[in-house]
Amino acid sequence: MNEEIKTEEKVEEVISKNNYITIDDFAKVEIRVGEVLSAEIVEGADKLYRLSVDFNEEKPRQILSGIREYINHEELIGKQFPFVTNLAPRMLRGFESQGMILAGKDENGLALFNPNKKLVNGTRLS
Repeated sequence: MNEEIKTEEKVEEVISKNNYITIDDFAKVEIRVGEVLSAEIVEGADKLYRLSVDFNEEKPRQILSGIREYINHEELIGKQFPFVTNLAPRMLRGFESQGMILAGKDENGLALFNPNKKLVNGTRLS
């Protein structure tokens, strides 16, 4: 923020105008590293994989992801990726998705991000 912003009201105005979020908003998003244990094609869906992901919890989570047209499911297995883990569960094609893999997409295609060294599954990113 710059010196022109002098009151709390102006701060709120700038946040709203620029579609900014606050640090408190960001802190609500839980991004954790998970290892893909399996990746299956969802029959009848052109874009979906059903992933089983280890977050070092009691049991792996099921996460559905629409990345099938960009990456072979075999390339996901055994690799770690960041996931949003505190999204409300959502039903897709009869399966409950319990999170979301993070990816970037531009004119060159889709990119998945993974750590440059192994982290403990479930590590929270900040």
